[in-house]
This record gives sequence, structure tokens and C-alpha cells, in this order.
Amino acid sequence: MSATLFPVAARIAAALNTANGHGEHETAMRLIKVTEEAGEASAAYIGMTGQNPRKNITHTTADVADELCDVIIAATVALHSFTATPAADLTAKLDDVARRLTTPRP
Repeated sequence: MSATLFPVAARIAAALNTANGHGEHETAMRLIKVTEEAGEASAAYIGMTGQNPRKNITHTTADVADELCDVIIAATVALHSFTATPAADLTAKLDDVARRLTTPRP
């Protein structure tokens, strides 16, 4: 995990709090931003695969990767609205997922 992800996300969250406040509406908007960014990643993938015959191929794998990075950043910023310990919460979640990968299924 990038050592700069959470400090930068915290700065973005603080800037958003200053500009927009941090009430219920703003929390919802930050969550919706994650969905918006995921939609952009999907659109880039569609463009990469040429699924729109009218447009043909319009994006590259680098474009999809860039949009996925935006999803991660938006999710990390949103996570700050739901927990005081976002880095620790993500680490715990990653540990749970990793444990499931190594635990045999019954």
C-alpha cells in the first residue's frame, strides 16, 4: 500500500470539509463519488475493448488503470467519513481477505 495514500486522502478530506462541510449530505456525496469513478473505469474499459462500434477503440489499459486509481482515491477519501482510523480499518480488512485466501474451504 502506498505510504502516501492515507496522508493525501486525509488532506483531500480536510479540504472538502473546509469547502463543503462534513454533514450527512457531504458524506453521501463522497460515497456517490466512488460510484462515479467506478463508472468512469467501466467506460474506459468499454473504450479499451471497442465495445461501442460507433466509437471503436478509444482507451488504453493505462486509461483503465488511471481510472481505477481514481476509484481507490475516492474510496479512501470517503472512508475518512466513516471511521477515525481508515488506514487501520483497511489493513484489518486486507488481513481478513488474505486469511481467507490461505484458509482451506471445508
